[in-house]
Amino acid sequence: MNIRLLGAARTVTGSCFEVEVGGHVFAVDCGMHQGGKEAEGRNREMALYAPHRWEFILLTHAHIDHSGLLPRVKRFGFDGPIYMTPPTQALVEIMLLDSAHIQEMEAQWKNVRLKRRGEAGEVEPLYTVEDVHRVLPLLKQVDYGQKFSPTPGLVVTYRDSGHILGSAFLEIEAEENGRPLRVVFSGDVGRPAQLIVRDPTPLEEADYLFLESTYGDRDHKNEKESLDELAEAIWYAFRKGEKVVIPAFAVERTQEIIYCLYLLFRENVIPADIPVFVDSPLAIQATDVFRRFKSYYDEDMMALVKRGEDPFRMPQLKYTLSTEESMAINSFVGTAIVISASGMADAGRIKHHLKHNLWREGASIVFVGYQAHGTVGRRIVDGAKTVRIFGDDVAVRAKVFTINGFSAHAGQRQLISWVKTLKNKPRHIFLVHGEYEAQKTLGALIEKELGYPVSIPDYGEKISITVERAPMWWKEIEEEVPTVDWMSELIEIDRRLAEIETSKTWLKSPEAKVRLEKLKERVERLLAG
Repeated sequence: MNIRLLGAARTVTGSCFEVEVGGHVFAVDCGMHQGGKEAEGRNREMALYAPHRWEFILLTHAHIDHSGLLPRVKRFGFDGPIYMTPPTQALVEIMLLDSAHIQEMEAQWKNVRLKRRGEAGEVEPLYTVEDVHRVLPLLKQVDYGQKFSPTPGLVVTYRDSGHILGSAFLEIEAEENGRPLRVVFSGDVGRPAQLIVRDPTPLEEADYLFLESTYGDRDHKNEKESLDELAEAIWYAFRKGEKVVIPAFAVERTQEIIYCLYLLFRENVIPADIPVFVDSPLAIQATDVFRRFKSYYDEDMMALVKRGEDPFRMPQLKYTLSTEESMAINSFVGTAIVISASGMADAGRIKHHLKHNLWREGASIVFVGYQAHGTVGRRIVDGAKTVRIFGDDVAVRAKVFTINGFSAHAGQRQLISWVKTLKNKPRHIFLVHGEYEAQKTLGALIEKELGYPVSIPDYGEKISITVERAPMWWKEIEEEVPTVDWMSELIEIDRRLAEIETSKTWLKSPEAKVRLEKLKERVERLLAG
């Protein structure tokens, strides 16, 4: 079995692993890279992916850093089934549509800026809403514990990873010279005892484990400490009459924060009359999905529902769908709690709320999730004096709280405890989805405490694993992938030509014939070398 890392290698975004076994090629996850120009370049570079080769995709969960490039690989030639759990399918549909809308709006905004400056060129969105609608028919549901064969000679089982609603780790079984080869991709592993979702299912057996390592160098605060710190952030802003702004991922984190506020209000820990705004259309839709899939709740949440209580409906809670409602929040006088996406403050309505409140000394900015390198959230957490938002430099004078106890990722000791649930000694563990320094710390602990060999592969490396020898890996991007992936490019050209054929109005325009003749000449020169 050969596995090539197309993302989440010494970084926490862009999860994608190309797997080749028994003459079949498929992918585990297909996530968007986040954080700066290098990440954007990786999102646009389809030559390395060559998705027309993939027969199917196994998706661990709905987060954009695991699912966000699905519409783009579809555009560049992928046309197979994409397997996931039922809640993941429901969440992926709304998340990809939201992502496409953001891509289109940001491209439009950048093009206006180019024209305003008199600069040539045009920015295209990474993908469009239309691209999303093309990929949705490919989504297929698989239940936890259901063994299935997406291709002959391969058996896949989805297990609950306890990260977000519907999240999974994957057990993949193949045969090699008559012997079973068992590989586990962890996806993102949740922390035990988090609200709403169940704890991660224990591991069974694995010859090789690809293990996420987001918090490989530290542990989280416990739930009580995290609730206390959230209450402290609210009281800080309340005493000064300012707002509490919480950048939160729309899926799982927003719902968990709402649940925490429900607990704080119920116990009279914070003032009862503080309004709470959930200002993210995606988060509002995701909350509706959470209501639809109650059977995936943990025991405590199920007990709450059976008593007739609903943390997602409180007198203080207001869901703001429209742009007008969102804008009105910034005109609201007095303390309010504003939960908005994105969780890393790089896109969406949260940027407006930060621009209005980040410079206010009495405001609280509360980060409740991981902040990747290159994001606005990471710069604020790292102590930047100013950050650039919508072209303006905004001073950071609000009090910044970072509460990692709300993370949906397992901390260091929790990851090690999960690995300990293996019933056999794995031949090798590969650390993925983590920053390099954190991975080195976690890897050293696993080797010291458990005696399992650990490696940290890099972006673009290919790993060859077998039951008969130690794994081998090498980096061969330059040798293996041409500068231009002609198959993907030709597929894109063919798609564009199909659009031209259906555009009768354009074909009748005076410039159409001239432009097509010029295109023909350029193609002929290219073929002539």
